[in-house]
Amino acid sequence: MANAFFKVPTPKNEPVLSYAPGSKERQLLKKALEESRSKELDIPMYIGSEEVRTGKKARLSPPHDHKHTLGYYHEGDKSHVEKAINAALAAKEKWSNLSWEYRASIFLKAAELLAGPYRYKINAATMLGQSKNAFQAEIDSACELIDFLRFNVHYMSEIYNEQPESSPGIWNRLEYRPLEGFVFALTPFNFTAIAGNLPTCVAMMGNTVVWKPSNTQIYAANVIMQVLKEAGLPDGVINLVYVSGPDAGEVIFNHKDFAGIHFTGSTGVFQGMWKTIGANIAKYRSYPRIVGETGGKDFVMVHASANAKEVSTALSRGAFEYQGQKCSAASRAYIPSNLWDDVKKFLVDDLRSFKMGPTEDFGNFINAVIDEKAFNSITGYIEKARTNPKNEIIAGGKYDKSAGYFIEPTVIVTSDPSSITMCEEIFGPVLTIYVYDP
Repeated sequence: MANAFFKVPTPKNEPVLSYAPGSKERQLLKKALEESRSKELDIPMYIGSEEVRTGKKARLSPPHDHKHTLGYYHEGDKSHVEKAINAALAAKEKWSNLSWEYRASIFLKAAELLAGPYRYKINAATMLGQSKNAFQAEIDSACELIDFLRFNVHYMSEIYNEQPESSPGIWNRLEYRPLEGFVFALTPFNFTAIAGNLPTCVAMMGNTVVWKPSNTQIYAANVIMQVLKEAGLPDGVINLVYVSGPDAGEVIFNHKDFAGIHFTGSTGVFQGMWKTIGANIAKYRSYPRIVGETGGKDFVMVHASANAKEVSTALSRGAFEYQGQKCSAASRAYIPSNLWDDVKKFLVDDLRSFKMGPTEDFGNFINAVIDEKAFNSITGYIEKARTNPKNEIIAGGKYDKSAGYFIEPTVIVTSDPSSITMCEEIFGPVLTIYVYDP
């Protein structure tokens, strides 16, 4: 029996590789891309100790090359959700009773695997499956996920170290235990790191998980499960299922052992789930923990004393990195009239330098949006803006989905601060600017 007070390794941010021309990492990533494109994967669900293949297959393709097939994943139904819940509950006692340092060691091992032998595989999967360029994939699927795993172990040790004060003659002690039941992790397409973090951080604390990723992130989610299994994660601790949202919700939110949800996605979906959980509150053994990050309409407010060149750079990068498919993307901006002429010139010049195309060409800064549904939604906003006489499109505005779901970085200048693209979340490469008098 261990009797030491363990100190976990001090976490440090994973260094970001440059992928510069001629670099070793560039060659290795290109090789991983070529290998991934050369195969058609058959991706199962992971439930308990089983790799579940239903025979009902759905195709995966790169958003920037939708005629190419990366592979197929096996779709599940309500019965697979039930099976995943049962697997999570069956694994719970043994996992929650495992000493915390052993749990920690699994996720630290996963971080090392991602930093080493799986780095190029996870980056290639994100580049192909989610149409991220090499740098965006590196800072997300490699570095940020590695950081989540290492820093979360550190934060776990800090939580366990927090103890109450004791009065004379009394020793107050506090023990920490996981939630009563299973946790549902519902993850988005836009960050592989978030998809990996939402199920692992709760598992780290002794919980067992049913994980449903976005269908457009399954290609990289499969790699995450491979990493966790190689790191020694026991069967049933995290169960990965590919089911529809309504099927998952109907089973999970009516189950007595539902103990919590960890979510990143749309505001409407989260509000709907919260409402359902509230309506079902009497069904549960305990009060489920509801944790979510949802959308918004980020803005940049520029002061009259700002540097015009710095403003333009902040806008072009903030609005158009990863095609604006980030909750943090700059979606609207308020620019003072005394700076506008210079900001406009710098911004338009900057956008002209952006190359758009497939992720396999490392010279492309702009890639495709995630799927046809997103393409149609985003271009619909552009066309509505085009018909509004109070708007002027000063950059971009063109799009093409014949080979991939490509939309040019689009800048709209409006005289109406209440126009639709100033108010509604678009989640794409569209920036609307209102010029004000300081």
